Amino acid sequence: MNDRYHLLSFNDEGRARSGLLIGERVYPYGPELGALLQLDMQDLTVTELIGRWDKSGSQLREAVARINASTTSLPSLALDAANLLAPLLPGTIYGAGANYYDHVAEMDRAFNMPPSPDPHSVSGSPWHFIKAPACSVVTGTGAQVTLPPYSRNVDWEAELAVVIGRPARNVAVEDALSYVAGYTVANDLSLRDVFVRDYIGVHSPFHFDWISQKCWEGSCPLGPWITPAENIPDVQSLGIRLWRNGELRQDSSTAEMIFSVAEQIAFLSSRVTLHPGDVILSGTPAGVGMPHKQFIESGDEIEVWVENIGTLKNTFTTHDTSRTDS
Repeated sequence: MNDRYHLLSFNDEGRARSGLLIGERVYPYGPELGALLQLDMQDLTVTELIGRWDKSGSQLREAVARINASTTSLPSLALDAANLLAPLLPGTIYGAGANYYDHVAEMDRAFNMPPSPDPHSVSGSPWHFIKAPACSVVTGTGAQVTLPPYSRNVDWEAELAVVIGRPARNVAVEDALSYVAGYTVANDLSLRDVFVRDYIGVHSPFHFDWISQKCWEGSCPLGPWITPAENIPDVQSLGIRLWRNGELRQDSSTAEMIFSVAEQIAFLSSRVTLHPGDVILSGTPAGVGMPHKQFIESGDEIEVWVENIGTLKNTFTTHDTSRTDS
C-alpha cells in the first residue's frame, strides 16, 4: 500500500470536518485519530490545515504512513457514505483568463476574429481576474447549483485549481511550485450573456462586467478533494475533461496551457503576496459551450475530471422565482 492520499471536507452532523481519504476510506482528522497514532492532531478544518501547511503537510504524510502500517482498525467511514463539502474555503480566488491555446483558438473562431498572437511573445505576462469571497461563490461536489435568473447562457469551464500552501512574494518561476500545497478540480462557471454592457463602447474600460459574469452565487464548484502536490509529479501533463449529461465536451491536457502553473504563481506573487489557502484557477481548455451556443440548462449534470486528482460533479436547477429574499 502506498502513501498516496487526498485531503477532504465532509459534513459531520452539521459541522464541517476534515478527513484523509486513503483508498475508499475516509479517516476523520482530529484528536481521536491523533491519540491512536500518537500524533498531535488538533481538530482543524482543511482551510486551517492549509494555513499551517509547513507543519501539517509533513504530519499528514506521517499519519497516512502509520495508518497504512497499522494492524488495528481505525475509525473511518466509506467514501460513498461521506457527505462531501468543498475541500476548503479559499482566501482569494484568482482566475486565469484565456490560458489554453486550444481555447483561445476556438473563441477566435466563434467571434470571427483573426488568430490571437501568442501572449508569450506579445506581453510575456498572464492575465487574471479575482472572484468574490469563497463563502459567496464556492460550492462542493454533489451540490446543486441554482442558475441565476438574469442569465440564459451559463457556460461550463473545466479547470485545474492550485492551492497555495505558504506565503509567496516575488518568487521565481523555478521555485514557484514549492509554494503549492496541492491541487483540486474546479468548474469556473461563466455567464456569457451578461459579460458586456452593449450600451457602452468596446473601447471603454466599463464595457465588460466581470462581477455579473464570474462572481454570482455558486459560480465556483470546487472538489472533490485536494491532492497533495507531492503526488502530482508533472502538473503540466494532466488530462482534463468535462462531460455534460454524459456527453464529453472538453478533452484536453494541462500541456495546452499558455502560461504554466509556475509562471502564473510567479507573476501573481510579483503583484501581491499569495497566502496559504489562496486558490488559482489556471484556465480552461477548448470545448466550452459558447462557440456552439449551447449552455447549461436546468436538470443538467456536469462532471469535471482532472487526471490523478478526481471528478467534480454538480447538478443544476432554475431559480425559484416564487421565493422572496428577505
